[in-house]
Amino acid sequence: MVDLNVARVAPDPTPWGSRLLGTTAEQSGVRRIRIQLLLTSSIVVTNCFGIAMVVVLVGFVLPGPALFTRELLTLNFVVFPLYAALAVVIGIVWGTRWCLRTLQWAIDPDRVPDEFEQAATTAVPMHLVIVEAALWLGCLVVMTPLYGHTDRELIAKVMLGIGFTAIVVCANSFLAAEFALRPVTARVLDAAVSRRHQGIGVFGRSVLAWILGTGAPVTLSMTVAVLALLERSVTTTRLATCVLTLGAATLVFGMLLMTQALSAALAPIRGVRRALHQVEDGDLEAQVTVYDGTELGELQNGFNRMVRQVRDRDRIQDLFGRHVGHDVAEAAITQDSELGGEECLAAALFIDIIGSTTMTATRPATEVVEILNRFFDLVVDEVEQHGGLLNKFEGDAALAIFGAPVQLRCAESAALACARSIQHRSSTSGSDITAGIGVAAGRVVAGNIGARRRYEFTVIGDAVNEAARLCELAKNDTSRLLASAATVTDADAEEAAHWQLGESVTLRGRVEPTVLARPRSA
Repeated sequence: MVDLNVARVAPDPTPWGSRLLGTTAEQSGVRRIRIQLLLTSSIVVTNCFGIAMVVVLVGFVLPGPALFTRELLTLNFVVFPLYAALAVVIGIVWGTRWCLRTLQWAIDPDRVPDEFEQAATTAVPMHLVIVEAALWLGCLVVMTPLYGHTDRELIAKVMLGIGFTAIVVCANSFLAAEFALRPVTARVLDAAVSRRHQGIGVFGRSVLAWILGTGAPVTLSMTVAVLALLERSVTTTRLATCVLTLGAATLVFGMLLMTQALSAALAPIRGVRRALHQVEDGDLEAQVTVYDGTELGELQNGFNRMVRQVRDRDRIQDLFGRHVGHDVAEAAITQDSELGGEECLAAALFIDIIGSTTMTATRPATEVVEILNRFFDLVVDEVEQHGGLLNKFEGDAALAIFGAPVQLRCAESAALACARSIQHRSSTSGSDITAGIGVAAGRVVAGNIGARRRYEFTVIGDAVNEAARLCELAKNDTSRLLASAATVTDADAEEAAHWQLGESVTLRGRVEPTVLARPRSA
């Protein structure tokens, strides 16, 4: 059973898979600014890079008429830069206002989003991509006719450059938006009734990375080859330049996109692995933040459910052990429980408080309970230290068993030593409680007694009855502790030396006389 009091492992410094996203201890206002900066900066940088890519592809890589001519001076340095700047501003303003309106609920750290807010938040990355795609489509619609009006052979070149770039930019923006919105997605997934994945999935991310990093560049290279075949004026040097440039882009962007996709897939797995180590170290409060909307999010949520079930099972097992004893609980969990028992040699220790009836009649019930709990805390401590099982409490009395269900080297010695320790501690603790203690040993049957639907572990045999009668007699004896001589005789020499034999008496309900034994200190 896992120790519930084990020292806790330090909290995860990257609950959302990256240090760029902060920690759970961060203030909500700071986190909102962080998310907004990450979202805006990543999309702006991606689109600025896309604008530069269009210039490189159309101006230097793709075959066709020269772009930097006197006739195209106005288009190159006025119209295109003006549209690009206007598109970036429109995209920032439009996207920011829409995001702020959609994510308004996230400003309140305690707010639980409703179903409409959950759906709108989940759609934020795709909405931003649609905005970008619309602006890039506008660029294609506006710039292609303008360049085509000057030179028709520029139409294919401009369409290829802008179209290819738009695909790469929009896909990268989608992945960047998913990354920046992980803290908000975590709250959505936590509030969602259904935990089924809502994103494009791990397979979709992998395919997207392949399309952008490999499929699109290779397709563009093949298109360039087709144009070179149709256009006889393309020189070998120009074709080689196109192939080398696109090949280098394939290697670089393929690696970057694959790294980005793998990082998004590995971050949740690393979080689960770290939490697993915490559970292995005994921390059943460990959990992972569910921030991924794909199958990996289901993995994160599944881990949390598993830990909750283990934690509940461990608490039930601990509570079960407190009621019946941890040895009995362990045996019940690891073995098939059934009615009946097995015969074995065991020693019984019976203890009963003297004057409990008067104490109950003269003191408040709550005070009596506190007194009994303090006394039995001492008894349980000594019984467990000597390898015994506190089998049951009977009001102001208790029965302890030594040798069942766990066998001991010498059950008699353990029971006698435990009885002496209880008497010594109770007499030196300053408690006003006195108790009679009886110890006996013999063959008993230990097992589950009761009905099939409700039973308990107990020990039945003459030794148990004898211990109870000895306890009853000890309450009126000056020693307050009596054992049978047979138990002392069967104990090892070291323990037997602490006892002295006395008179023979016939205990109530028994036929054969019992020779009494008392501790020598008495």
